[in-house]
Amino acid sequence: MAVPITHYLVLAAALFCLGALGVLIRRNALVVFMSVELMLNAANLTFLAFARERGDLSGHAAAFFVIAVAAAEAAVGLAIIIAVFRSRNTVNVEELRTMRH
Repeated sequence: MAVPITHYLVLAAALFCLGALGVLIRRNALVVFMSVELMLNAANLTFLAFARERGDLSGHAAAFFVIAVAAAEAAVGLAIIIAVFRSRNTVNVEELRTMRH
C-alpha cells in the first residue's frame, strides 16, 4: 500500500516551517545554518514526492542539484562561521550585524 503524496507534502511543510522558525528566532549562527539545511531538505522531499507521483526523474535531478548547492553552502558557510568566530570569539547573530572590527 503506497503512502499518499499529501503525507509527504505535510511532512515537508512542517520541516520547512521548523527551519524557517529556526532562522527567524535563533541567535546562534550554527543553529541558523542548520535551519537553512533543514529547509533545503524539505524542498528536496517535495521534489521527490512529486517525482514519485508523476513517475519521472525530473524531481530527482532537481533534488540532486539542491544537494550540490547545500554541500557548497555547507563548505563556504562553515568556513565563514569559523573565520568570524576566530576574529570575534562569538557566533551570536545579534553581535554580528556588521562586518567591521
